[in-house]
Amino acid sequence: MCMKTSIGWRVLMLLENNPYPQDPRVTWEARALAAAGYHVSVICPVGGQQPWHEALDGVQVYRFPAPPPVNGFLGYIWEYGYSMLAMYLVSLLVFIREGFDIVHTANPPDTLVFIAAFYKLLGKWFVYDHHDLAPEMYYARFGGKGNRPVYRILLLLERISCQIADHVITTNQSYKTVEMQRDHVLEERITVVRNGPAMRSGQLETSHLGRQLQGEKTIIGYVGVLGFQDGVDYLLRALHHLVSDLGRTDFLCIIVGDGDAYTSLKLLATKLGLDENVQFTGWVSDVDDITSYLSTADICVVPDPSNPYHDRSTMVKMMEYMALGKPIVAFDLLEHRVTAHLAAVYARPNDEFDFAKKIAWLMDDPERRKRVGQVGRERIEAGLARSYQEKYLLEAYKSLTRGLPSRRSGAKI
Repeated sequence: MCMKTSIGWRVLMLLENNPYPQDPRVTWEARALAAAGYHVSVICPVGGQQPWHEALDGVQVYRFPAPPPVNGFLGYIWEYGYSMLAMYLVSLLVFIREGFDIVHTANPPDTLVFIAAFYKLLGKWFVYDHHDLAPEMYYARFGGKGNRPVYRILLLLERISCQIADHVITTNQSYKTVEMQRDHVLEERITVVRNGPAMRSGQLETSHLGRQLQGEKTIIGYVGVLGFQDGVDYLLRALHHLVSDLGRTDFLCIIVGDGDAYTSLKLLATKLGLDENVQFTGWVSDVDDITSYLSTADICVVPDPSNPYHDRSTMVKMMEYMALGKPIVAFDLLEHRVTAHLAAVYARPNDEFDFAKKIAWLMDDPERRKRVGQVGRERIEAGLARSYQEKYLLEAYKSLTRGLPSRRSGAKI
């Protein structure tokens, strides 16, 4: 049996740190490429009861057994080593069954460059999709106290990935600057493809989950990863200031998500006396349930603190809040300003008391909340939505194959 597409170019996407289709960026990239006529295969870890192989929305998905949860440096070495070997073996299967012309790796980790390098020796192209600054994220993860040799290794892996890639896709201008200045990539080999949200039409409906939360209290919402680097501890300390220093108890903060810091954050909330004002939902997989929580929120928060990682990174949760027309409180960071502009109220970087005061300010001004939220919605509709970003992804791919004939011979499966 043969598969043919309008373009014929075949893409293998490697995703190590999330299942598919749970990873939003890789999922919409894969679907956009498939819709444009590329034959797309994805290799990723299994999530839950997912089958090892299936076709989803025109994308062939191959999954390997995920490694068990680990902690510490040796744990990460095991996770990445195991995943690398598993993905390489599955890639050989895809190579035999379907073939591919382009290897697209989604970092982290940057160790996937070794699989891409092997296939470059066989004449394949390599697209490096630079999601995160892994060296800076490593230091942020450990509060700036990481191991210096590990940091240098991460820098080296990032540079190798950038240098041998035929094209680099990156998430914002700050990352592009790093790639040009630190990794010495020519500007014409870089394309910025932002993490735009999907636009929802019409008004949000509040389901039973949201209605249970409604009342006289102001609802503060956070949706995202609960990692040690994500600033939720800053949020909890800001909420403590809101109660103890500003005398406000008329709020309920809903924290939706899970991660390495989940247990320690719950303990911190209890220690700060916030159990009556903070609700942890844990992991929520259903998109409609997540939307229900957000539809109920009066204010959304982005508590990522200032550091070399967050200062340069675009927070996906910020744009999701904006797409839903929610006013935002965030620390005043460069990329926060670039993304939200006037769609957020900014606290002094890492000043938890000022963060609390900005929350209280919005709590007391419903009209301002409405205006700020509307600005965010308009910014998404004017150019930050996912539909606007797809053209840049396709242009990056066209730059690889421009001037070459389409491969219409098909691939055996």
